[in-house]
Formats: sequence, structure tokens, C-alpha cells
Amino acid sequence: MRTPWKCVNLRSLQIKFMITLPKEFSRQISAFAPLFSKKVFDHAKILVAGALLVVGRRTVCSALRAVGLSDESRFHKYHRVLSKARWCTRECARLLLLHLVIRFTKEEDALIFGIDETIERRRGQKISAKGIYRDSVRSSKSHMVKCSGLRWINLMLLVPITWAQRIWALPFMTVLAPSERYNLQQGRRHKKLTDWARQMLLQLHRWHPNRLIIIVADSSYSVLELLDAVRSKVCLITRLRLDAALYEPPEPKAKGKRGPHRKKGVRLPTLQEVTLNPQTNWIPLTIPQWYNHGPKEMLITTGKAVWYHAGKPPVPIRWVLIKAADGSGEVAALLSTNVGLNPLEIINYFIRRWTMEVTFEEARAHLGVESQRQWSDRAIARTTPVLFGLYSLVTLWADTLESQNLLHLKPTAWYQKQRPTFSDAIASVRYQIWRKQKLSMSAFKDDSDSLNEQWIKHLISMAIRAA
Repeated sequence: MRTPWKCVNLRSLQIKFMITLPKEFSRQISAFAPLFSKKVFDHAKILVAGALLVVGRRTVCSALRAVGLSDESRFHKYHRVLSKARWCTRECARLLLLHLVIRFTKEEDALIFGIDETIERRRGQKISAKGIYRDSVRSSKSHMVKCSGLRWINLMLLVPITWAQRIWALPFMTVLAPSERYNLQQGRRHKKLTDWARQMLLQLHRWHPNRLIIIVADSSYSVLELLDAVRSKVCLITRLRLDAALYEPPEPKAKGKRGPHRKKGVRLPTLQEVTLNPQTNWIPLTIPQWYNHGPKEMLITTGKAVWYHAGKPPVPIRWVLIKAADGSGEVAALLSTNVGLNPLEIINYFIRRWTMEVTFEEARAHLGVESQRQWSDRAIARTTPVLFGLYSLVTLWADTLESQNLLHLKPTAWYQKQRPTFSDAIASVRYQIWRKQKLSMSAFKDDSDSLNEQWIKHLISMAIRAA
């Protein structure tokens, strides 16, 4: 006979459980184990599970609560995974990229990457590397908004996800670019965005020296020094100024003639002049997928030139001018340091760049980027890269679930989805985590058998869909 509820000592009902990752997920992240000591890796796996399941801020304490460790008296050991433990984020990025390349690309395909920066809005006296930057999300051409925060440079693999039927941007390397004021206070030489980008792209080439690497970026990376430094290793596709000084390639130096080699030939018209010239031969071209809005008719013209500015290295490029066939919008100019690419390839590669903005937004909405509260410099430099890397890890796990027919959409009466998004991917991963747990949370033995199955499914559904 059951004991009446009013006679039960509620303080004695301590539900002792800890949520862990399923075996199929733990097996995939075991490749990172050699980068940690055994104890640190065990703690890191718990933090990963907590970061996936937590609702709200991605702090260490909230992650521990999410996995059932709110009574852990030695909670400080989990903080030390980020602030004290010895492990290398660069090696983690290398292994994560290796898994992404093996899973989502073919050996004969080119590797397409995007590089861009984002601002993590943070305040506080202990956030020493913060600066004041332009907020690209809230700013427009006529109105500039500034914000205080940390500037991160992200390198992402841009690959088609078959079950999503679109290009996804998968982060694997995230680097903190401190403000100039911080570097001056530390007595260090300030490194510009292009300096960080050069190091990241050359590191990427060292990891995959035998693959054709194509990088797409916005106009911030359209800098002659950067283009010249990486063009022999990777192909960089970015925007080009319409008033850029373009020249013919220099003529070969005559045999026996003394003096330095010429850097440029005859000056060519600027792209602005090419655009306004009625004699310009515009070629009609159909872009199969224009920013995920289906095919679009465009007019293009292209050519080869040497981009040169006094005191800067000359860079051979292929330029492409694009404008809408109906005359709407502005003329856009693109450049490629690989002059062998055709215009359609250059345009299609560059269009993939917009998916990086989608990743930034979804990482904030579903993984709590900007909600972490670490103050230690080392913890700050690790936490945000880990959260962005978790985006790619969730995609890998979701791809595994799809191969087992376990990746499901959750349609509603007012929104009928046709294909999975990242919210469905992380919800499916969370569902598998909850599904593998023993949900016996009653003081009475037989109560778990009497729980309504639909009610349990609803509770899990509410938990996995929470941002």
C-alpha cells in the first residue's frame, strides 16, 4: 500500500541523476579526447551536453543545472575547463574541420570557405579586449550604430547539406581580434583584421595543402597586401571597388635590359567607366540560385587585369561586373585571385557568403552566443569559439540521425516546413539525448508506469524546442 503523499518527507526526495550524451554522440567527439587529460575531457563532455540542453544563458552554472548537477559542490572544476585547463583551440579547430570535410565534401571537390567577423556585445570592466565597433546589423548606409563588445573573426566551411537542400556555413575556427586600445595597453603591436585573416588562411592551407581552397569574403578583405600574401596558396573571391586602379599585365622584360621588372602595363578604364560606357558588351546570364530565391536573370561583363596602387604589391585578378537584367539595384563588382575561374563560378561561390549571416543569427538564437558571462581572458577566448564549434557539431550529429531516419520536422498548423533548418537539427539532437535518459523521477516505484506517454512527449518537445 502506498504511503499517503502528505506523509512523505519532501526533503528526503533527492532525485539523483545526470544527463549524459548518447553513445553515438560520445563516439563522435571521442576524437577530441587526445587533446585533453582524461578528467578534463570528462568534464568537457558534461559542459557540451549542458550547453546543448540549457535554456537561456550559456553559463557554466546553467549548463550544470541542465544536466542535473546543481548540487555539485565542486562546481569550480568545470569552470577550470575554460579558464585553467591546458588544451588548444587551434587543434580542436583542425580536428573539427577534418570531420566536416570527410562528412560533407568529396576528394575531387574544391573546399569553399567563408571568412567574416561578428561583434559579441559585451560590457564590463573585466572584459579587457573589448572595443567600440560599428554594429553592422543595426547600421545602414545613412545611419551608423556603434556598440561595445568583442570582435571575432570566423572561418566557416560552406557546404551543401543534402537533407536541408541548401548551403550551410559551418564554423570551425573562431579567433578573437582585440581592439587597438587593448593592444596598446598590453604593449603589443596591433594586428588588423587582414593580418588575422592572413594567418588563418595560411594555417588553413597547411592543414589541406593538396586541396583547391576558395575563400569568399566581403569588401573588408579586399586589400592588396592580403590578396598578395595568400593568392599563391588559396583563391580569394571578394568585392572590388568600382574606382580601383586596373592595368594591363606588364610586358616581358627585354633580354639584356637592366633595371627592375615592371609591375604593371597600360592603365585600363575603371569599372565605373566600364559600367557607364554604352559600348560595354553585357552578356545575359541566368544565376541558378540567387541568394536562395531561385533563378535570376543577370547581365555580366568580365575581364582580366592587374590591380595596383603605389607602394602596394600588384595582384593579377579576374573581375566580374554584375547587374540585374531588369535594371533594378546597383552594379556589383567581384574579383578573384584565380584568373582561371569563369564568371559563373565566381558568382556562385560568392553567393554562398550570405549563409554566414544565417549562422551568426542562429548561433545567437539557439546556442546562446553573447549570453556567456566569463571574465577570465582565457575563458573568454575559449567559450565563444566552443559555442560556434557546437553549431558544426550539432550539424554532424544531425547528419548521423538523418542516416538513421531519426531527423524529424515538427510542423504546426500555421507553419508547414518543407525542409529541416538548424532549429530542427538541434531539436532532434536534444530529443535523442532526452530519449536515452531514464525518466523515473517519482518517489513511488509504480508511478513511472502510470505516466501518460503523450504528456511525456509534450514535455520533451517543449524542452528541445526552447532556445
